[in-house]
Amino acid sequence: MAGLSSRSAVAIHALTMLAYRGGGSLTSAEIADSLASNPVLVRRILGRLRDAGLVRSVEGRNGGWSLARAPRGITLLDAYAAVEEGRVLSRHAHPPSDACEVGRNICDLLEVEFQDAERAMEKRLGRTTVAGLLRRVLDTERELAAADR
Repeated sequence: MAGLSSRSAVAIHALTMLAYRGGGSLTSAEIADSLASNPVLVRRILGRLRDAGLVRSVEGRNGGWSLARAPRGITLLDAYAAVEEGRVLSRHAHPPSDACEVGRNICDLLEVEFQDAERAMEKRLGRTTVAGLLRRVLDTERELAAADR
């Protein structure tokens, strides 16, 4: 079972870039430039976001990617759920030994702890919208510009 990958960060970055664009569209190459990443990777992530109904794409010369919903209606949990597979915290790959006191009990005990941690993460990500994240980005930029004066 896989843990958290960089797909979530890429997806959230792309959604925030599209929100920053304010209803306009961006190409995968433009988003990849901001990520300092490969457009092919970005297209894969955008495809998953499209399948989840978070973005849409237009083919052709003036095409690109845009948000399918208002930024205030997209949470970080939406992005996470669209691109991640499996659980955040990895479980034992193979069952531990029943001959050991720890081995007999650890899986059940960890399952409770891990489920609680995953629920807390989902709750936290569900409270933050792309609009809220973009507002924080812009606030940070204003603070940096004011400090440079």
